[in-house]
Amino acid sequence: MLDRVLLTLLASCSSILKVALIVFSSRGRLYEYANNSVRASIERYKKACSGTPNTGSINEANSQYYQQESSKLRQQITNLQNSNRNLMGEALSTMSLRDLKQLENRLEKGINKIRSKKNELLYAEIEYMQKREMELQNDNMYLRNKIAETERAQQTMNMLPATVRIYTYSGPL
Repeated sequence: MLDRVLLTLLASCSSILKVALIVFSSRGRLYEYANNSVRASIERYKKACSGTPNTGSINEANSQYYQQESSKLRQQITNLQNSNRNLMGEALSTMSLRDLKQLENRLEKGINKIRSKKNELLYAEIEYMQKREMELQNDNMYLRNKIAETERAQQTMNMLPATVRIYTYSGPL
């Protein structure tokens, strides 16, 4: 259905555009449509691509762009490594007093966040343990009641009079 709509659309534009369509089906069949010649359209495309003098300058521009990006990324890596060394207390001799104070403030803020998260986790753990303690106490009470109930039943059984039944056997000896 879509292919018919597409072909109708392409056919309606054929007076304005040079159109060539090549389709390979999933079974390997080749379908082609062109308002002119498919081969002529492909040749025209090849000439247009190879005839442009800008392909070299495009590749050169891409190369320059990637070199600049690579240089920026190397600089970022160096900055991050230096920052990491400073955070670890290394390479501090080259830092100014202002930079040292900024580093100290960053470390204090980081420590405060770490302590806050640690306390949050500890409180959550304490809350969980308190709930678990209540559950265990309830289980303990249940088991004590069961034991007491079993002991009472056993004492009641011991207090009942013993009944003896005598069976006689009247068969051959």
